[in-house]
Amino acid sequence: MQKIISYPLSVLYAIVFLMWLIIFHPIQLVCYHVFGYNAHRISVAVLNFFLLRTSHILGTTYDIIGREKLLENQPLVLVCNHQSMHDIIPIIWFLRKVHPKFISKKELGKGIPSVSLNLRIGGSALIDRKDGKQALTEIKKVGEYINTNKYSVVIFPEGTRSKTGAPKEFATNGLKMLYKFAPDAYFVPISINNSWKMNKFGAFPLGLGTNISIEIHEPLKVSEYSFEEIFEKTEQVIKKNIKQ
Repeated sequence: MQKIISYPLSVLYAIVFLMWLIIFHPIQLVCYHVFGYNAHRISVAVLNFFLLRTSHILGTTYDIIGREKLLENQPLVLVCNHQSMHDIIPIIWFLRKVHPKFISKKELGKGIPSVSLNLRIGGSALIDRKDGKQALTEIKKVGEYINTNKYSVVIFPEGTRSKTGAPKEFATNGLKMLYKFAPDAYFVPISINNSWKMNKFGAFPLGLGTNISIEIHEPLKVSEYSFEEIFEKTEQVIKKNIKQ
């Protein structure tokens, strides 16, 4: 029954979602080229506020735990498990005070109104998964960027989304580059739960009544750990708090 009800609601959601992306595309351009970085950052946050509220059409709710643990004016590596594209919007909105950038596959850098534009001009890294050298170079650049400007970068070390919520093995290469080239940073483990349920029927229709929770754990200062230690601690605390 839920799947049947979801069809018209998913269509409405998709229409409103796309509307916001189209509306905010020129707004982003004006903010970036006329008013600069902060105006553009705010425009992206406001866009994601509207996208977040649009998800209420589907009955989606959010619990954000531990925001007080985020350190402001410090470079942060936000290390998250990855369950769906619906992880992104609440991270951008609820964690906006730490200026989150993303490490994303290069294919997302074109063709999507607002989203592709923000990835290209907002300080994120677009990586080619088939070209390891290019990927590591881009991650190096974003590591140096957040270290200098005291921003944050979001990395999903599983690489691909978990369609059932079960955590996958974490890859080390991207985190190792950020550890090396953002030496003043803190690793911030973040556990995401239930966003996979938005796609439990596949890409369409979307799941209804999903409660997405994002739990922010204690930051770990890069300079106080070897890479092996901080990687193990980060992975363990994230996976320990993923509910099956």
